[in-house]
Amino acid sequence: MKVYQFTQQQWLPLSMKEAWEFITSPRHLEDLTPPEMGFEIVSLPSEVIYEGEIITYRVKIAPGLWWPWVSEIKAVDEGKSFIDDQISGPNRFWHHRHSLEEKDGGVILHDLIHYSIGYWLIGDVMNNLIMKPRLKRVFDYRQQKLEERFGKKEQDR
Repeated sequence: MKVYQFTQQQWLPLSMKEAWEFITSPRHLEDLTPPEMGFEIVSLPSEVIYEGEIITYRVKIAPGLWWPWVSEIKAVDEGKSFIDDQISGPNRFWHHRHSLEEKDGGVILHDLIHYSIGYWLIGDVMNNLIMKPRLKRVFDYRQQKLEERFGKKEQDR
């Protein structure tokens, strides 16, 4: 099984506490995901994540075709980071670490994703043609939405 990596970081003009409260509320995922993905929360036991929490979503993979996605919050370092792992869903493997770092009067939100599509050699083709561009599109969209909501660094404007 080949494992790919995707990373993203974004500075936000927030305190660690404000950033933590925002990123640990699964409800924000729907607003931060491009509408064409049709991302919906199906089951959410709590409004704030906790270690061991199981969250069920569904994503649109084609018009009229939905795929269930079940994730577990595997580790929480309160105020600093958390990890969600896909239990079942569109990927063979998905491990996403969200972490915060205080910097320049704000916070850097770091995302580190390790994922696998499977399917041996076809997986490489699927990754290059579909998955990698989709991840970039999702995180570019999220970055835009976070900038609209919270602003960005002066030198980035």
